[in-house]
Amino acid sequence: MAKQNVAEQFVDILARAGVKRMYGVVGDSLNPVVDAIRRNPAIDWVHVRHEETAAFAAGAEAQVTGALAACAGSCGPGNLHLINGLYDAHRSMAPVLALASHIPSSEIGLGYFQETHPELLFQECSHYNEMISNPEQMPRLLQTAIQHAIGRGGVSVVSMPGDIASKPAPEKSIEHALVTARPTVRPGDDEIDKLCRLVDEARRVTLFCGSGTAGAHAEVMEFAEKIKSPVGHALRGKEWIQYDNPYDVGMSGLLGYGAAYEATNECDLLVLLGTDFPYNAFLPDDVKIVQVDVRPEHLGRRSKLDLAVWGDVRETLRCLTPRVKPKSDRKFLDRMLKKHANALEGVVKAYTRKVDKHVPIHPEYVASVLDEMADEDAVFTVDTGMNNVWAARYLTPNGKRRVIGSFSHGSMANALPQAIGAQFTDLNRQVVAMSGDGGFSMLMGDFLTLVQHDLPVKVVLFNNSSLGMVELEMLVAGLPSYGTTNMNPDFAAIARAAGAYGVRVEKPRQLQGALKDAFKHKGPALVDVVTDPNALSIPPKISADMVTGFALSASKIVLDGGVGRMLQMARSNLRNVPRP
Repeated sequence: MAKQNVAEQFVDILARAGVKRMYGVVGDSLNPVVDAIRRNPAIDWVHVRHEETAAFAAGAEAQVTGALAACAGSCGPGNLHLINGLYDAHRSMAPVLALASHIPSSEIGLGYFQETHPELLFQECSHYNEMISNPEQMPRLLQTAIQHAIGRGGVSVVSMPGDIASKPAPEKSIEHALVTARPTVRPGDDEIDKLCRLVDEARRVTLFCGSGTAGAHAEVMEFAEKIKSPVGHALRGKEWIQYDNPYDVGMSGLLGYGAAYEATNECDLLVLLGTDFPYNAFLPDDVKIVQVDVRPEHLGRRSKLDLAVWGDVRETLRCLTPRVKPKSDRKFLDRMLKKHANALEGVVKAYTRKVDKHVPIHPEYVASVLDEMADEDAVFTVDTGMNNVWAARYLTPNGKRRVIGSFSHGSMANALPQAIGAQFTDLNRQVVAMSGDGGFSMLMGDFLTLVQHDLPVKVVLFNNSSLGMVELEMLVAGLPSYGTTNMNPDFAAIARAAGAYGVRVEKPRQLQGALKDAFKHKGPALVDVVTDPNALSIPPKISADMVTGFALSASKIVLDGGVGRMLQMARSNLRNVPRP
């Protein structure tokens, strides 16, 4: 049997760790690894047009599957392009292994062609970042990198010169069983007892949930029922906690809606569950706060805590709920449910009158129709900016759908690349990219990746010919909009020229038929919807720093606009409020 080289051993270990594919762009120092993938039936190479797309795709795959995903870039500029997508994956706690191929080892430090220093470049967006400078470091270094990515949730970067990749692997290398799943973390009994006392002593308790409540829906609902607590959520918690939730009071933050802000500020005890919600101006400073999080570095960095609990949300509640005393007083919960329903009733009217006739098309109408027509288990990827607003307000979670975006890093151009990674996990599952014209055009070259791999991603393009969120920032800051206008082509015609299905929608009555035909199409499709750039209704009380850079102001009023099927959910929850 022929002796393995380092590249072959590298690929074998990735496959053993569960990696199904590696996203990237081939080239020079990376070629030995790509050739090893070509000869290994357990792993595929996914050719993309830009390495930033490779990193975004790997991050999305990891978020959909929960398993390790991988991407790669060749030396210098190639791996440098990975950095934005890796920042996003790292801040989303997506386990990703990135291979940063390097210049010849003998030339490092001598200003060689395309020389960079990956071990410095990726330091801030990784848990582990090391270079293989000697074959004897394999496979221990790669195994360590894998365990960091999976165990801590985030990115590991391995740099490797091309000449090292081509050398023979060590004969007596140490290989061990790999960590491929994270454990649950249970708080100590003392912390559970302290938390139990705080809950029992409080008359009004509010739960505020983030992405850390994934897999804990039943436990959160049981706890909320026992203590009669309203349940609010951050944007990343929406998909995990809003569905089948009779205690739902909406979302807080700049894009929020409903009574979440009131519920978090009018309680006696606020319990933050699995959330690293960054906008501390929306959090109270005059009530007791408890935070439960599996990552101890998150505890207390947004607000002053009365108790910090290091633990997995599900395991913590499984320990806590049997110990707390049941509460019978529903006055606070019922008042928040009524406020929530009234708030949604008040904003929904802005975009319910003649929206099916309005030209240019209201983006809210597009999002609402999309929500109704998409599959019950669809994966939505959402561009940063105004599409975050439409996703937050109109996409209805149900426990099977996924909503993925650059919600922590806030990058443009994430939706299309993330759709690529999401679609590769299951070619039969509907994946919809909610793209803005600014984000889509930034990495538009990777629409060709959909065509090349025949990925049935459906791109719904909200085309308002502007950088809408930036215009809003300027408007609120009292500045005239400048540099925000996009002179766009007919994106549907570009899609057709590339070999995909493409249709342009300029009138509301065309929308449903266009979406239906695109969803029926077996390959990639793009629906270019011309939307109204002036669709947002701005509340009368809004301060300049509220929107700029997604900063917050002293005012806690959020952007006005419709809320889709959430109004029906709120009305339904009111049935739980006892009648006098």
